[in-house]
Amino acid sequence: MNKIDMHAHFFPRITQEEAARLDAATAPWLRIDEGGETGNIMLDNRAFRPVYRALWDPSLRIEELDRHGVDLQVVCATPIMFGYRYDGHAVMDWVQRMNDLALEHCAYAPTRLKAMAQVPLQDLDLACAEASRAKATGHVGVQIGNHLDEKDLDDEQLVAFLRHCGEEHIPVLVHPWDMMTDGRMKKWMMPWLVAMPAETQLSILSLILSGAFERLPRSLKLCFAHGGGAFPYLLGRAENAWHCRDIVRADSPHPPSHYLDRFYVDSAVFDPRALRLLVDTMGVERIMLGSDHPFPLGEQDIGRLVAEQPGLDEAARHRMLAGNARAFFGL
Repeated sequence: MNKIDMHAHFFPRITQEEAARLDAATAPWLRIDEGGETGNIMLDNRAFRPVYRALWDPSLRIEELDRHGVDLQVVCATPIMFGYRYDGHAVMDWVQRMNDLALEHCAYAPTRLKAMAQVPLQDLDLACAEASRAKATGHVGVQIGNHLDEKDLDDEQLVAFLRHCGEEHIPVLVHPWDMMTDGRMKKWMMPWLVAMPAETQLSILSLILSGAFERLPRSLKLCFAHGGGAFPYLLGRAENAWHCRDIVRADSPHPPSHYLDRFYVDSAVFDPRALRLLVDTMGVERIMLGSDHPFPLGEQDIGRLVAEQPGLDEAARHRMLAGNARAFFGL
């Protein structure tokens, strides 16, 4: 059975000197350990995250895809590469360099690897221009973070960017980043385990309850990472609130469940009970295989959860493992 993994990350061999041209203190770079198999994403001289060779070496990536039986993988930036903290014009060279390196990464095996671009989301005009340029140069979509500082996806600037992507037929993956925390989630990767799913739920509900989906074209292909975060489990709570509280439905003419056909989610939920809820909530036509490869929090046997999920017929498995992604990206 074919597999298309639509949520995976890369980080190129950016040197400290190249990062410093953007910002010596905060721009990320890659330090590869002696032996070349492992390394760290760095911020100045501080280690941000330990990583291994599949993140930057497409030859090892292809070996791993072969081992997992994955026919095609869509790769996108590790979110720390976004550069949203900088002025849009100042970061434009960085963004275009990262996008060109993504295409270079995929050129190793162009029938097996495709790229999604990043954009300077903090500047609407530049973000739209780069999304269109990236599409023209071979990217199959764009990945954006789920917020800009205190601006959630319902902010008019971000809605305008999504509208551009819908009108230009550029698929969008929304990935949580810069997770909410007030210092209480200090250990055990709590921002990734607690705040990251909450960020995604916040993004989805922001679009729904603000009425933004009423202003966005139905041509917009929009996907939320990590199974939609906490949204599937808490949809009932939001639905009940819409029916019971005026303030919740003030800007949304329909309850949250009305908008489930306006977006997709990936399958990175790691548990058959969670996947069953996701299927019951979104339907098999709105779920795509996504692994978060090659990070430790990603699916370690890509596609196994969907392939072995009880209660799915072969047609449903095919849609979730490959068919939906093929249609979403126009592959």
